[in-house]
Formats: sequence, C-alpha cells, structure tokens
Amino acid sequence: MGYPKDFLWGASTASYQIEGAWNEDGKGLSVWDIFCEKQGAVKNGENGHIACDHYHRYKDDVALMKKFGLKAYRFSVSWSRIMPNGTGEINKKGIQFYNNLIDELIKNDIEPIMTMYHWDLPAELHYKGGWLNLEIADYFMEYAKVIAENFTDRVKKIITINEPLCIIALGYAEGVHAPGLKLSPREYLKCAHNLLLAHGKAAKTLKKYGAKDVLVGIAPNMDNFYPFNEQNIVDINAARTKMFEIDGEKPYMWMHQVNWWLDPVVKGYYPIEGKVEYDNILPADYEKDIKDIGGTVDFICFNLYFGIPVTTDNNGAAVIAELNAAKTQMGWNVTPDAIKWAAKFLYERYNMPIYVSENGMACHDTVSLDGKVHDQNRIDYLHRYLLKLGEAIDDGADIRGYFVWSLMDNFEWDNGYEPRFGIVYVDYETQKRIIKDSGYWYSKVIETDGETLRIEK
Repeated sequence: MGYPKDFLWGASTASYQIEGAWNEDGKGLSVWDIFCEKQGAVKNGENGHIACDHYHRYKDDVALMKKFGLKAYRFSVSWSRIMPNGTGEINKKGIQFYNNLIDELIKNDIEPIMTMYHWDLPAELHYKGGWLNLEIADYFMEYAKVIAENFTDRVKKIITINEPLCIIALGYAEGVHAPGLKLSPREYLKCAHNLLLAHGKAAKTLKKYGAKDVLVGIAPNMDNFYPFNEQNIVDINAARTKMFEIDGEKPYMWMHQVNWWLDPVVKGYYPIEGKVEYDNILPADYEKDIKDIGGTVDFICFNLYFGIPVTTDNNGAAVIAELNAAKTQMGWNVTPDAIKWAAKFLYERYNMPIYVSENGMACHDTVSLDGKVHDQNRIDYLHRYLLKLGEAIDDGADIRGYFVWSLMDNFEWDNGYEPRFGIVYVDYETQKRIIKDSGYWYSKVIETDGETLRIEK
C-alpha cells in the first residue's frame, strides 16, 4: 500500500527559532527574549534576536520550499508579534507579515499549516502569572479570535499548542526553558490544566469566528514505548500499556504520557489513573472545565524523535529492554520502530486522523570543500523512520502527513545554535542557505510519494 497520493509531505519551523526581528515593527517581548538574557541560561549566551532572519527573508525561504516540492509548511505565529502585550492591542504590521507569508506559500502551491503557540509566551502575560494564571485561557481565546478573523480564509489547519510536555516540564518544573521556573507539583499541574483549558477555548473560538472549513488539532510529544520484539504479542501489549500508563510514584511523569494531554481534548476526561493519583492536587473544580476542553480536535499530531523498547520479565511484567543504538548529536537514540508503534497505538486509542508534526535529527553538519553539506547520517535516519511510518499506514493507521524537523538549521532553545536539525544549512554570519544532501533526498521522496523509500532500501 505505502504512502497515499494525497499524503501531506511537509517541513516544520517555529517563530522564535527562525524569525529574528525580535524588536522590530511593533513586536512585543516574549519569555524567550527575557530568558536568553539570563546568564548561563542558553549555551554561549546566544539568543533569537536574528536567528535565521526569516522575517526579512521569507520569500527566499518559500522559494526553497518550492524547490523541494513541499506540499505543506508548518510554521508558528509569534503571539507577541501580533499582540505585543498578549491581550488588547493588535499589531497590524505583525498581521501583515503572516498574511504575506501565507500568500507567498499559497502562490507556490504550498499549504500553510499554522501553530498558534510554540513556547514564546508574551512577556507581559508572564508578568501576570503566565500559565499559572487561570485568565491565560481567556487571553489565549482572545488571541484565537484574532487568528480566526485574519487567517482562516486561507489557513485550514491550525494546531493550537506545540508540545505541552515541554512547556510545563522544562519551563515550569525543571526551569531549563523559559520562563525558567521550578514550581511545586500542585503549581505545575495547575499550569498544565490551564494550558488544556486554553486549547479548548481557543479551538471553540476558531470554529466560531473562523472559516467554516477550518480544522483544529494539537501537537503533543511524549515518552514513546515500542515492543522490543514486534513479533511477540506479549511485548506489543506491554509496550501499549507503558504508552498510556500514569506512574504516580514519580513527581511529574504524568506529563510524559500522551493520554494526559489527548484524553481530555478527544474523550473529554483525564485518564482515570491520573485522577486517582493526583485528585488531591488537581485545581479545584477542574471537572467543570472539561466541557470546554473535550471534543475540541478534528485531528491529532505527534512529535517524535526517539523511543524506549519494552519487553517483559519472568513474571510477565513490562520492563525496559536493553538498547544499544546509534545516537544523534543531541544524544538521542535512533529508534525507527518508535514512530511505527506510536502511530499505531495513537490511532487505536483515538481513531482520528494523525499527522507527524515533527521528526528529524540533529547532526554535526559542516560545509565540505565542494561547498555542499553531505549529511548521509540524516538521510539514513529519515529513511528508516519513514519506512516504519509506512508500515503503520500499511497496518491501517490513518496517517495524513509528515513534517520533517526542521526546514532549516535554527536556534535550538537552551542549546543555542550548536545543534543543526535542518535539511537546509544556515550560515548564521552571512545567512546563506545551502540545501543539504538530505534536502535533495527528501525532495525525491516527495516527488515519488515515498516510492523511493522502498526502492533504495
């Protein structure tokens, strides 16, 4: 069967990581602008002030996408670029930038897919408590109305929030991402609930004020468990159990379980095991908010880079299997089976259209003497993962699209500019773009609707 002819082959980016123009044309500050000012917060003291200068070079970047033959481009909107304070005033120049980008994409036959929130909270909302403040859901709803009224005549798929796990765990529990807080379990659980409520209110607002055919999704990441032996039904069942198991013994492992985020928005309730474990610290009257959270997605996404193999011990209990795998520049294991089983397990549980909204590999890329970037290891990684995703489709999972992370090298949060995830190399001093070998390879995959994956293996 393989990949269907209407499969959406794309690439992803995020506003703070590529746009630059951090204080131009009326843009307000974000929490990442502030976090990068904190000594030691980001490797080499780097920031996103210029990044890839996409704000000024978007036409050239869209031309590159056209050269690849991309079917779709997933980008995020900087909330503080269109609403400098996060609420109230609307910045027309910010609106115009995204309108220009959307129009340029459509002109080049590339479908624009928008993410409303990819971690860059307006600083003024942070000063009001950020995700700890229950009013954040209403601010996000106000923001969604601006999105609906300005963009949904052309943008038909909108992802509300990217990686809630990282937003809460890294930003509010561990403090290694903006805003750099280390809250108590009760507090960061409140943040997570407010985030889900914000999604729900925004989704309903997009439907109310947007074009009738607009579709809404959310893009979680999670711990991905897969069977060590996929021919063994016992290992398969053990991996499925681990995928959706809420472990109450570890302070915030609930965040790592995808069902904590997707059960509420799809099914309209928190996982039962989670309610039992955390009922004493969940926000008061949280149940009344579920009516605004449940049933608010038309599709689901997932971001995946690596997974964890699962087998069973002599007593039949699920255990983590030993793994000797290649590693990426980030130190992440290369585990292609993870994408197959994540797709299968998610489709079994939620029975909804699915998009892989991020998948890719950071490498130690350099420009060779011939002026090119030869990243064979990335090609091998993408090839392996796409073959496995194809197997999930063959097995009946309704996978509608795949977005490589990332279109171009960019600011990689607390790691600065050292990791390179792009299929386009960026020389940050000159802003020159060089299509890597992986970019040319991915272009062939798109051109043949994945047929080259099977031919080349």
